[in-house]
Amino acid sequence: MSALEKNSQPLAHSMRPHDFDEFVGQKHIVGEGKLLRKLVERDELSSLIFWGPPGVGKTSLAHIIAEHSKAQFVSLSAVESGKRDLIKAVGEARGLLETKGVKTVLFIDEIHRWNKAQQDTLLPYVERGTVVLIGATTENPSFEIIGPLLSRSRVFILKSLESEDIIELINAVLKNKERGLGKFKIKIEEEVKDLLAELAGGDARTALNGLDLAVRGRKGNRK
Repeated sequence: MSALEKNSQPLAHSMRPHDFDEFVGQKHIVGEGKLLRKLVERDELSSLIFWGPPGVGKTSLAHIIAEHSKAQFVSLSAVESGKRDLIKAVGEARGLLETKGVKTVLFIDEIHRWNKAQQDTLLPYVERGTVVLIGATTENPSFEIIGPLLSRSRVFILKSLESEDIIELINAVLKNKERGLGKFKIKIEEEVKDLLAELAGGDARTALNGLDLAVRGRKGNRK
């Protein structure tokens, strides 16, 4: 088995950005001097809703925010989690805040999947500051998030990545020796990068999965 085959961790996970310098795309909200970046750098966060298509950095941004603010990061999927999971998470967040003064960023993926009653359960913990909510949704929050929760959150729209963003990400993966493919010294033609970027359709996760398959396929054909 080759070293590449042993490196089984998905690139989308291993290459998750640690800070804004590593984050690709969404310059309209995280570029130098832009609102979200300023809020994070000043540690002036309120609850947030990230609205955008899949694979554009919603989860990665939530991780960066939590890491920058030295907060505990708790992630729930609205598809797989319910009221009991929420109550447990906010209970632990309250205890951590009261005993150690540490904030909790509660990331809820696909928050639009929770019904009104479930969102109502979350509301008082957002109001009291027990958690800093970051909700991710692919649907228009004006229609899918209850009014009281929406009014207490800033909504940021994330856009599909441009081809240039995808190629920048591919190049970063090929260069990064610790978390990417840099140690394997892989060369990929510019035409292949362009094709991967086109097929990704603005989705970084799709692009990285495609790159992973292309590289492993190439190695396999050379055996």
